[in-house]
Amino acid sequence: MLRQGLGTNITAIVNRLASELQNTPFYNDFLADVQTTMATQNFNKERFGAECYEWAQGTSLDTRLRNALYHLMHVQPTLLANPDTPRHVLKEPLTYIRKAQSAWERRLVKCVNSMTAELGVPLSRRRTKQEKEEFSDRWASLSTEETDLTMIRPVYAPKDFLEVLASLRNPNYDEAVEENLWGSIQLPFKVNDIKGLVELYGELAYCCKHTGLDEAVAGEYKTNLTLAEERLILGQKVVERNHGPLSRELIKSGCPTSLRGVLWHQVLGLEITDKHYKHFDELVQAVLQHDLLVDKLIMKDIQLTASNDDQYFVFEDILFQVLLCFFRDTEVLSHFEHSSASPPLAVARGNTPSPDALVAYPPCGVIPFHGFTMYAAPLSCLYEDPVPLYFTFREMYCRYWYRLHIVTSHSQGAAALALQFELLLQSCETRLWQHCCAMSIQLLPIVFKWIVRAFSGYLVPDQLFHLWDVVLAWESLEVLPVLALAIVSFRRENLMDVTSQQGAEAVLADITAISVIPLLKLALAADRGRERDP
Repeated sequence: MLRQGLGTNITAIVNRLASELQNTPFYNDFLADVQTTMATQNFNKERFGAECYEWAQGTSLDTRLRNALYHLMHVQPTLLANPDTPRHVLKEPLTYIRKAQSAWERRLVKCVNSMTAELGVPLSRRRTKQEKEEFSDRWASLSTEETDLTMIRPVYAPKDFLEVLASLRNPNYDEAVEENLWGSIQLPFKVNDIKGLVELYGELAYCCKHTGLDEAVAGEYKTNLTLAEERLILGQKVVERNHGPLSRELIKSGCPTSLRGVLWHQVLGLEITDKHYKHFDELVQAVLQHDLLVDKLIMKDIQLTASNDDQYFVFEDILFQVLLCFFRDTEVLSHFEHSSASPPLAVARGNTPSPDALVAYPPCGVIPFHGFTMYAAPLSCLYEDPVPLYFTFREMYCRYWYRLHIVTSHSQGAAALALQFELLLQSCETRLWQHCCAMSIQLLPIVFKWIVRAFSGYLVPDQLFHLWDVVLAWESLEVLPVLALAIVSFRRENLMDVTSQQGAEAVLADITAISVIPLLKLALAADRGRERDP
């Protein structure tokens, strides 16, 4: 597994992985368990190393170590890069993209600073003892908090971010010589076409039976059980194995509803322990201790999104708890190690402005946008306890969702996904594309908000979970533009009748009734359908 694309620096990479593993919370607990277990064994001193290795194979210790390494490589992909590669190149190889992201970050910081000046409130302030006690008493019912948020406005919305991406140009790209890009995204990124996507999602494209689609049909093993019953039994066995890669393979063909929470934890490498509860309690105390401007931003976002959603309004209180804690969690900063973005910085109160006095603001390094709440809202349907909910949300954000609102050339970044949708539309729905061009209709602004929010808030929870199953199983966000294309294809006849942008928006305004897996299968089958046409 380590030899694919790593060249000759395997020893250096292995040493780096071993060193990084020692810095994780997993290491000390694992080492103590190994020492305790090994003390009960009677190994030959001359063959101690070999006997230890043979004995460990297939044990729970071996599984835990493999899981830890597997998740470490996925959480920190830069560990597998050439050790001689400069850090800024690992984060983002294209200079003009780095400059664009820096300009975007300065714009966001300027917007936040303008808001503090306009409202006359500080970025952060310590709560008084009375305020702390009152806030603590209301912690379980924060949705009833009577905070005046009328003057609070979102820092930006997906449409603002799309305008930034649409304005980007590669200074080395000569349109007079090279092929012109016809869509809104004028970036010559290499993205998968439909054939590449069929190859990537082959098991989804060709699989005949899928949980959530064929649950009532007969199982695959010639028993009297339905597919849903068989998959539940199989899922329970996989859960018992507690093996991350095995759990990923299971959910590729659908995830049993009752096991989704625990299977997602295994895929993400999460094992909720007392340490997680302790860390969450520390974050709660940080919320009680300080009042941040971003608290009002996220409260406003919850009001504008989850509170107005029929599926999630009942979870307002737990969303307040989870998101207020998130923006104080400095461990979220770790994802900037492999992101083109950098955390916004501010001078800590009482310090003289200098590089040494700068700290990340907010502490997590993320400025929320309109719709940020919807990354966490669906998880409230899976986890009643805020602690598992919080760490699942944090892990998914740091692995996947952060790419959806930064300027990056990564193949799963927002720019590449938007470009991919436009190219898929041109190649798979040529007549519709021509009609939209003739009528000056742009479909990307409509579907981009779906993509940036990973369809959360646009699909009903059970269908959204099928989509997020695919994201976790293939560890790829490229399914988002595929589903966007599938929805557009499904509404093709209606879109062919509209002659204005407003008409297209009306046709695609409500997508809650769609079924995700059948549409994805149809979209991925489009390439095979064209091959069969004479």
